[in-house]
Amino acid sequence: MSIPMVDLNAEYALLEPELLPAVKTALASGQYVQGPNVRAFEQEVARYLGVRHAIGVASGTDALMLALRAAGVGPGDEVITTPFSFIATASAIAMTGARPVFVDIDPLTFNLDPANVEAAITPRTRAVLPVHLYGQAVDLEPLLAICACHGLRLIEDCAQAMGADYKGRKVGAWGHAGCLSFDPSQTLGAFGDGGMVVTDDDALAARVRMLANHGSVIRDHHEALGCNSRLDELQAAVLRVKLLHLDEFNRRRRENARRYREALAGLAVQLPVETGLGTHVYHHFTIASDERERIRATLARQGIASAVHYPLPLHRQPLWHDAYADVHLPHAERAAQRVLSLPMSPLLKPEQIDAVADAIAAALGVRRRTGTPSMS
Repeated sequence: MSIPMVDLNAEYALLEPELLPAVKTALASGQYVQGPNVRAFEQEVARYLGVRHAIGVASGTDALMLALRAAGVGPGDEVITTPFSFIATASAIAMTGARPVFVDIDPLTFNLDPANVEAAITPRTRAVLPVHLYGQAVDLEPLLAICACHGLRLIEDCAQAMGADYKGRKVGAWGHAGCLSFDPSQTLGAFGDGGMVVTDDDALAARVRMLANHGSVIRDHHEALGCNSRLDELQAAVLRVKLLHLDEFNRRRRENARRYREALAGLAVQLPVETGLGTHVYHHFTIASDERERIRATLARQGIASAVHYPLPLHRQPLWHDAYADVHLPHAERAAQRVLSLPMSPLLKPEQIDAVADAIAAALGVRRRTGTPSMS
């Protein structure tokens, strides 16, 4: 049984009757840049998240970089963030000229630990950039209190958590800005690249739009050094269709996470920990084990995909190895040696989950329990 990490073909087949007319209409319009689908999608996301502004950009990386620049982050500044994320989180900071300052993670959720943030603040700190990793919100209220106390901006990296909430409010709506990615694998994925900055701050929104349009508000008049970062009209047409299904797809992800918990019960692996502070949407279902490589090899032999998110913490990447040689973040470093993401999508079938669990049990040399009572 071949099981991919994310079954985009099955998702397309399900939504094809809605997607094809939307794309054909966009093609027939002749408006391929900043057209009506982009404007409508921005409004729809703003309503969904409960914010005043949503600005479509070319990628999640651009969203982070533009939000930071619009918040006033630049050369010589510092931004506190997690070492356990995709490179874009920290590279976006570096692209503003600022320095990423890494603080350790919670060893259970793998999210940035607010308890480690305040000690990292210096006179150069301008912002805190947490990541809602794997689809679960960071504990935001302590971070907001720290930022308020020290006059810092909170920029949320929501790339993996579109639709997740924290204490009943969607992620992205808590900080000074939230940054979305529409990479095809995300909970709301396009058929290519795309991103978005969301905010309640009128001035920050206006500056993001200006910076993303070559630093221009009035045509041929450029107020700042900007870039060309636009959400594609065709991708917006696709995303408008998929946004209508987001809550249902996230519900299915949570149901599949419940099935994984039942199937893996009793095996010597660390299961994802939910904080109870909000709704986890399981962009990834990530376990941890000292036997990771054995498990991964067994899965591969049976045609089952898996992935390590992430094999190197950011302060150990070749890009920054020398700059952070004296930085030791034991929880992030240990997580990088143990985590393994299993196949996860809204359309994952129960028999596929059972096959994954059987392979993990075989790798550990045990028999899997069946008939485990349901866990929510």
